Amino acid sequence: MRYPFLAGAAVALATAVLAGCGSSGGSGDGDREAASGGTPSAAASPTSSVAGPAAASGTPRPEESSRTPKAPAGDLTPATGSFTKKQKQYLTDRVPKGMDPAAVLQTGQETCDRLRYLVKADRDIAVGAIVSGEVTDAEPAVSHLCPQHQDLVDEAALGYADGTYEDAKIRPGRYRAPSPTKACSWQVAGANGKTLASGSSDTGRTVEITLPESARTFTSTGCYAWLPRGDNG
Repeated sequence: MRYPFLAGAAVALATAVLAGCGSSGGSGDGDREAASGGTPSAAASPTSSVAGPAAASGTPRPEESSRTPKAPAGDLTPATGSFTKKQKQYLTDRVPKGMDPAAVLQTGQETCDRLRYLVKADRDIAVGAIVSGEVTDAEPAVSHLCPQHQDLVDEAALGYADGTYEDAKIRPGRYRAPSPTKACSWQVAGANGKTLASGSSDTGRTVEITLPESARTFTSTGCYAWLPRGDNG
């Protein structure tokens, strides 16, 4: 079933579902339990939105974390129990010094939970949430904690969020925006800025475009996320 969600629908969907079910309830996504059989303690779960800032759980935003000295791998131990091999791989070079590594791990586990709930409702919405950045740091979380969602990450890597893309960043092929806003517009330009295609939609329904080999610039506004159709890789 297709859901004609508007941009940001993934936020409302995840909020409603997670509020009713909780983000940690027996998902089976990745290694949720430590080797000792217990779940490492962590800060409260930031389930208010799909794009909720990592700071809500006490974890720095990605741009802040990249500038913060990281704890050595040997220091990555929870207050009780122990981490599994996959959990340690996820945490390596991601835990700022002085921070409880279990709090960082919970952020990754919540990313897996969000993807799990979104994909149950509509796979396109789940992929679009990764493309748009509403689900942050999906790639490392999926790689180590919930590899069953790798297909979502792989497809998202071939999509486009709103913005302007030029030259080598443009991949010719067919694309669809499954949940645009009612102010969705796009333009495809070739050499010398010549317009090759343009359009807009105020229906909130799925729209499709084709990026030709001659495209040199692609601009999208209010369309939320463009996902590849067919083999665009």
